[in-house]
Amino acid sequence: MLLALLLIVAFVVVGKATGLDHTLSRERVKTMVEGAGALGLLAYLAIFSIGQLVGVPGLVFVAAGILIYGKLYGAVAGLLGAVVAMTISFLVVRGVGGQPLGGAQNRFMCRILAQLDERPIRAIALLRLVFWLAPPVNYALALSKVRLRDFILGSVLGLLVPIGIATFFFDWLFG
Repeated sequence: MLLALLLIVAFVVVGKATGLDHTLSRERVKTMVEGAGALGLLAYLAIFSIGQLVGVPGLVFVAAGILIYGKLYGAVAGLLGAVVAMTISFLVVRGVGGQPLGGAQNRFMCRILAQLDERPIRAIALLRLVFWLAPPVNYALALSKVRLRDFILGSVLGLLVPIGIATFFFDWLFG
């Protein structure tokens, strides 16, 4: 778990030290993706994934997707990008840190994790409704016993509403 924590801190420090956390604006992402030509969607997914690892807010990438692809396809690209980015983050943290929260002894932590064990898809969907693409949620879930399949499905279900709202109100939010 200490190694996973160090890795998370390292990603954020690299993001701050290189300026990636400020460099990756929605306009900058749009320019990079359009510059990739036919590989634009793959570039978008890669940039979204790297951005999430270094702490760039996911809404930047959802907004960039809408700018690049329009509202309908942009929302789909944003959801796809979010799921790919969260899954990569989940796999990296789980690969390094394992599942130490699965054996938690703290009574409060055990109650929280029991909800995750009993109804993982529902619990993750509710977390996504509230916390969207927050990297700390990815990290905590990666360190729990939740299965990757449940993580992905719960994340997709939980992000449908927030990404839909961001898309619907895009012009008002980002205009």
